[in-house]
Amino acid sequence: MNRERAWIHIRDSFWFLPTIYSILSIICVSLVTMVDLWIIPKVKENIPSILLMNTSAAQTLYGSLITSILTMTTISFSTIMVVLTTYSTQFSPRTLQDFMKSRVTQHVLGVFSFGFIFVIINLLLMGSEQSKELISPFLTVIVSIVCLAFFILFIHHSSRFVQVNNLIGTIRSSTSKVIKKTYEAKNYYEFSDWNEQVIRERKKKRKKIIYARESGYAQTVGIPSLIEWASKRDTLIEADFFVGSYLQKGMPVFYCWSDTEEEEALEGCHDYLLIGNERTDLQDIEFSLQKLVEIAVKAISPSTNDPHTAVNCINRIGSLLAELGAVYEPIRYFADGNKELCLIMEPIAYEEYLYKSFYQIRIYGSQDISVMNGVLEALYKVAVVNDDTVKGDVWEFGVYMMKAVHTEQLDELDFKHFKHQVEKLADSCNETISFQR
Repeated sequence: MNRERAWIHIRDSFWFLPTIYSILSIICVSLVTMVDLWIIPKVKENIPSILLMNTSAAQTLYGSLITSILTMTTISFSTIMVVLTTYSTQFSPRTLQDFMKSRVTQHVLGVFSFGFIFVIINLLLMGSEQSKELISPFLTVIVSIVCLAFFILFIHHSSRFVQVNNLIGTIRSSTSKVIKKTYEAKNYYEFSDWNEQVIRERKKKRKKIIYARESGYAQTVGIPSLIEWASKRDTLIEADFFVGSYLQKGMPVFYCWSDTEEEEALEGCHDYLLIGNERTDLQDIEFSLQKLVEIAVKAISPSTNDPHTAVNCINRIGSLLAELGAVYEPIRYFADGNKELCLIMEPIAYEEYLYKSFYQIRIYGSQDISVMNGVLEALYKVAVVNDDTVKGDVWEFGVYMMKAVHTEQLDELDFKHFKHQVEKLADSCNETISFQR
């Protein structure tokens, strides 16, 4: 998990890829310098003159290229700050992660770092012999053209990323990947039920409580490694948290039942829990949905007054809930390759995902009939593509949403559309409803 912790910090930082590109730049400068010193003098008669340049002209060229690359880098950083400010004020502070971890953004800064270091080190290593023929200036021009291409790409990328519809689509795609990864086939066994007698027998062993070493959000749990660790020690582990929940230092996070005499060795299971200062979308489906909820809530606020964006978010939330309902299983028991129970971890109920997705929209959007109709439409689409278990949860939550609308205050035409959505939802959930003012 230390490797996982390091990867999260690296992924969300701006310095990692630029550092890699800078190191590559130094290596390339070394190779180009060796070519200029040892190979070009021997074969320059066979090289077209357009590819070679003397030292005097190269110095002038390098001075101009350094200024231009530094200018493009400065503009790019300024653009980044504008995008981050826009995300914080208009969308949600949680969406900053999506732009920060964008590979396009980090690769662009990396290419600029490569170009700047490539040019400036070549200038320093040029030497004082004015008549020397060099191929490095031609290669530097190519690097500068590549930097320009990436600069144009970055401007296009930033302009698209700052568009709310594109941002919503990006979050929806990334959340869909998290759902698929969470419920894909594993190399261990997962079960929704287990023999209670077997569990009671396993819990007759010596009990050890593992406490949180620090305060923060539970970002990820290394379930495969934790199962392997428990299997080797013939230990049953029960987690006392959900991924994404906030843990206070000193609170219980794991309960272990084992016959081992070395109780301190059981503290090792804490190494498979990653706690950080903020929630991440590595395993946290709810957090990914929360980003869309916050964009929707801001869109329906009086200061923004953009219900169409809110409905767009609601449609994407409904799509994700439909995907989740198709694969969702209340998995709480995890076993090793021999089907020996190793880990118990309570799942987040599907109805909880429904509640967290729409309850804030219900609070702030109950007076906007277009928003409430959008929620009922999304619930209808979730129900119509899923089985009876999901339909039951959707209908129960749908009734909760309907109660927020004061139908007696609606105009006749608004009531007609609202009633139509209610009847559609009831029909998709195999329910009957007599809906009157």
